[in-house]
Amino acid sequence: MGRALVECVPNFSEGRDAEVIKAILDSVSGISGCHLLSAESDADYNRTVVTMAGEPEAVGKAAFRLISAAKEHIDMRNHSGEHPRLGAVDVCPFIPLRGITMEECANLAISLGQRVSHELGLPIYHYGAAASDEARLMLSTLRKGEYEGLQARL
Repeated sequence: MGRALVECVPNFSEGRDAEVIKAILDSVSGISGCHLLSAESDADYNRTVVTMAGEPEAVGKAAFRLISAAKEHIDMRNHSGEHPRLGAVDVCPFIPLRGITMEECANLAISLGQRVSHELGLPIYHYGAAASDEARLMLSTLRKGEYEGLQARL
């Protein structure tokens, strides 16, 4: 069957500043076992959607680096855009491609979230298969109030 492969599609809240986008994307270069497949930016949404794939551990490492770089380079206090969002990195889903289950992908997301929370001091909301309860299954429910309403929910 071969080695396990996972896809990760982080969406970060910058789609206009090419230098910031490049700095964030550069943070994932050189990670053995992870391949950056695409990055699509939208100026109206002020958002970039990244697609990367590879071995689960390598992709998890790349996701952490991307989130860390986004925290460093994106100031949400000055952010505007048409797409609902919760933070500098709005979502970071893991999708099973080969030799890995959705449950294992959910555990990868949970482990990443714990690391982001502890090492970067960021609040984490899991949704879908990684949700801690049924009220958090739907991403649209979590996004209500968007970034500006987040403080009241913490």
